Amino acid sequence: MSKISKRMQSAAQAGDLAAAHGLQDAIELLQKMPAAKFDETVELYARLGVNPKQSDQMVRGTVSLPNGSGKKVTVAVFTEDAQAALDAGADYAGMDDLITKVSEGWMDFDVAIATPSAMKEVRKIARVLGPRGLMPNPKSGTVTDDIASGIQEVKAGRVEFKMDKTANLAVVVGKRSFSVDQLVQNATTAIDVIAKAKPESFKGGVFIKSVTISSTMSPGVKVDTKTLSLN
Repeated sequence: MSKISKRMQSAAQAGDLAAAHGLQDAIELLQKMPAAKFDETVELYARLGVNPKQSDQMVRGTVSLPNGSGKKVTVAVFTEDAQAALDAGADYAGMDDLITKVSEGWMDFDVAIATPSAMKEVRKIARVLGPRGLMPNPKSGTVTDDIASGIQEVKAGRVEFKMDKTANLAVVVGKRSFSVDQLVQNATTAIDVIAKAKPESFKGGVFIKSVTISSTMSPGVKVDTKTLSLN
């Protein structure tokens, strides 16, 4: 039997982890748990009722968090006009030079944005960017001609979510340093966007089967889906 850490023992004393809670109660319980020495990321997890083997039931998208993600986001832009992207707030920008740098193993950025015309060249490094979830994609708003808006939205707190092969997805909703109200607002927005991402091919059954919220070093707290607006 594995030994339960002191942190997990203390977290378990904060409240009933076996029960499902309303969203605000779940976040209040999370905030009562012992915090790490760093500002932990808070994530919301959803188990979906779709069939992950069906390509037309893939769920992915983006959500603009009203209170931001709390993370400083480093953005790399693949574009023919590097200076315009840098002037708009990109941390790195370029075309052939940036593609070569990435192909050689450089990955010091959190989000990659590309113009549609740049995608022909960017696809050459898809095998590098794809496995790390960094490949620009029109559905996530990272392939756009409006580079300035794309950068602004990402820096302001737009985060991506994508269902995995087991029909689970995770989305960042803030930091432990956020107030309960800020986390509730962010989580509510994220849940609303996930609910609206239900594939048209999904018929019958429960789309969002369960929701859990946790921070980097905490156990998960179950959220009672019956208390959520999932329409």
